[in-house]
Amino acid sequence: MRLMVAAIGRLKDGPERELAERYRKRAEQTGRRIGFQDTEVVEIRESRAQEVGKRMVEESIALANVIPDKAVILILDERGESLDSATLASRLGRWRDDGRPAAVFIIGGDDGLAPSLRDKATVRLAFGAATWPHQLVRVMLLEQIYRAISILSGHPYHRA
Repeated sequence: MRLMVAAIGRLKDGPERELAERYRKRAEQTGRRIGFQDTEVVEIRESRAQEVGKRMVEESIALANVIPDKAVILILDERGESLDSATLASRLGRWRDDGRPAAVFIIGGDDGLAPSLRDKATVRLAFGAATWPHQLVRVMLLEQIYRAISILSGHPYHRA
């Protein structure tokens, strides 16, 4: 199973990008031993459309174009579920064992996602009620992916 984070916008060079890449590499290295082939980040340019609705649609189409067939789609949504790390790990493990080809975590742009993409989500995932900067959300998401893989592999990184 491939793991992908598809995000609108590019992280600039700096500590957030370095930390995100550190967690991505850890997830990929640990994940290969337990059936996760790849952990990748796909950055998609922000739409330049002036109208909010058009921006959301353009960005959502670009995101949808990178989602593999039959992938599990998880969107970051402030109104979504707040899953604990063990539950996320359990779901990833179940999808892997069910032979799903990929799990794609989607971080939309500043204006959110178009309903056409939002409605395709298997899971709407929230990191609590607070609003977080996109740079930190990406770091937190990659850390949670690494933590979930660590749980599945029996690595002591996660201590509940």
